Amino acid sequence: MADDSLTSFSAAFPDADEAQWRALVEKALKGKGPEALQQKTRDGITIKPLYRESDWPSSQDVDGLPGAAPFVRGKSAEKDAYLPWDIRQFVEHPIPKLAHDDLIKDLERGVSSVELRIDITGDRGVAVQNVSDLSTVLDGVMTDLAAVALSNSALQGYGLEAAALLVAWSEQKDLDPAKQKFAFNLDPIGELARSGALSTTVDRALTETIAFTRDAGPAFAASTCIRVDGRPAYEAGGTEAQELALALSSGVTYLRAMLDAGMTLQDANKAMIFCLSAGPDYAREIAKFRAMRRLWSRVTESFGEALPLTLQVVTARRMLTIRDPWVNMLRNTAACFAAGVGGADIVSVRPFTQAIGLAGPMARRIGRNTQIMAQEESSLGKVVDPAAGTWAIGRLSEELAHSAWSIFQSVEGQQGIGTALTNGSFQTHVSEARQSLMKDVARRKQPVTGVSEFPLIDEEMPETVDVSSLPPIREVSEGSKPASRSAVDLVSAASTGASLSVLFDDEHEPHAQCDPLFPMRLSEPFELLRDHADEQEKRPEVFLACMDEIAVYNARASFAANFFAAGGIAATTGNAPYSTMEDMVSDFKESGDVLVCICSSDACYAEHAAAAAKALREVRPDARIYLAGKPGDAEAAYREAGIDDFIFVGVDVVSKLEIAHAELGLS
Repeated sequence: MADDSLTSFSAAFPDADEAQWRALVEKALKGKGPEALQQKTRDGITIKPLYRESDWPSSQDVDGLPGAAPFVRGKSAEKDAYLPWDIRQFVEHPIPKLAHDDLIKDLERGVSSVELRIDITGDRGVAVQNVSDLSTVLDGVMTDLAAVALSNSALQGYGLEAAALLVAWSEQKDLDPAKQKFAFNLDPIGELARSGALSTTVDRALTETIAFTRDAGPAFAASTCIRVDGRPAYEAGGTEAQELALALSSGVTYLRAMLDAGMTLQDANKAMIFCLSAGPDYAREIAKFRAMRRLWSRVTESFGEALPLTLQVVTARRMLTIRDPWVNMLRNTAACFAAGVGGADIVSVRPFTQAIGLAGPMARRIGRNTQIMAQEESSLGKVVDPAAGTWAIGRLSEELAHSAWSIFQSVEGQQGIGTALTNGSFQTHVSEARQSLMKDVARRKQPVTGVSEFPLIDEEMPETVDVSSLPPIREVSEGSKPASRSAVDLVSAASTGASLSVLFDDEHEPHAQCDPLFPMRLSEPFELLRDHADEQEKRPEVFLACMDEIAVYNARASFAANFFAAGGIAATTGNAPYSTMEDMVSDFKESGDVLVCICSSDACYAEHAAAAAKALREVRPDARIYLAGKPGDAEAAYREAGIDDFIFVGVDVVSKLEIAHAELGLS
């Protein structure tokens, strides 16, 4: 039955059409049309302020149905009512027993699977040396209920050896392999992209990976063997389309190799999971995940049958900050929202303190509870494909897919991603995207809240695990080398006591090498400046020479304070507002500051800025004098009066702050 009360309420308003809307927009934008609000992504895709049916004909069901090709709307027609997606938490504590404690606590409090990051040195993960250590970590874990995934530290193989340990552990426990939910996550292409080297050639690494998948895969029917990872491109500063292209090219390489080894298309597809990053721009991220499913459906269709993929989404490392890390909770929440709405099968939320150090109990709790609240309180998992029919996301997803497909075709034209990495062509394009991104960050066109915008100089930092107090890690080298690199021989050697360092393959000649896709964080340039400032015995300062009444100077004074605080420089205002310029100059002299920024209105500048600059210069000839605002046609006159620089929206903030640091002797 229609809600008559609601109908009568809406009927009370006059009908409006697009022409009226455009007229209001043009009025607000002072004669400019809505096109002035358009933005372009680094992939060259235009983001409009308004989308219509003509942009994306959703009424024609172009995305199909959930669970049906092209699987844009997900691989299942219905979500699990109790667990819409797998909540996967990273386990990284270097001490196996303490890693076990973290793991068990996570599983007891809502996590549905775990990912062990293994590093025999303990620097970047759990120091699992052998089957005994792995048994310590997994003690009491029912791996037929809670999935266990693996990942390895860079330059420590591409997962084959750790996979052999896990198989050996399951055999020692006499577990039914068909029921174990393992994600072995073999990924030689991802390892090459991240670390820049493999111990052997790409072809041989692929052969060993596919052999393990073909030989061990059938027994572990509920497990996956290969992880197709697009994250190295995104975390190195690449675009969304570049991340999709890396995942797509890697997936095709693995798929071809498995088909050449005699596996069926269905078995090969089932053996893989795809992994992408999620940033804080949830509209773009939702579109990216939908585009990935469309692209993979198109690929598998070309091999004989359109098939869905299994998608893991990990919140992006590059968006996390060391400064004001509490804001990372918001970034993670937005990314988690995108993953849930975007139809991810597995979601991993990084601890909000990850950029600072090893996560403590609170950060781990926040990480898992972000997902639990999204599922149970926000009910994100109760709707299949909430973004269905959205014109903006549908259009953006389609354009992302086309952009990624173009990059993919270029990579395929170079004989695949292995060649594109070793000849450096792929890294070149990612580097160009990274430079463009960091230019936007430096100019605050892409703000980093809490770091480049609204920084807190006297911030309170969350606790992390003090790894310096942990007992030293002893690398173990025990047992015999495996007779070959086959799954049978690797598992046999692991079962008889061979440690990971022994299982690792010796470096061969020739072996694959390339420039690695170095990960980055957007906040790093500003945080480096903050570090220099914090090292000083006395906090560096800039004196704000505020002229006229507070209502006149306050906006630009606030802008200037925020501007300099991004570099760790505190703003002082003396006794403003001043009744005379002499009082302002006297306060500046008393401050002892080298940096001074004149703050007021354009009208005040026209009348008093030049005189103020001369007076400030007389007090301190070595001062660096700034003016908050664009100088316009008066720049030459201002500089002649003694003003050294100008700060306003759109300038390279990092460059300006580096010069300020140099003036303070901090660089």
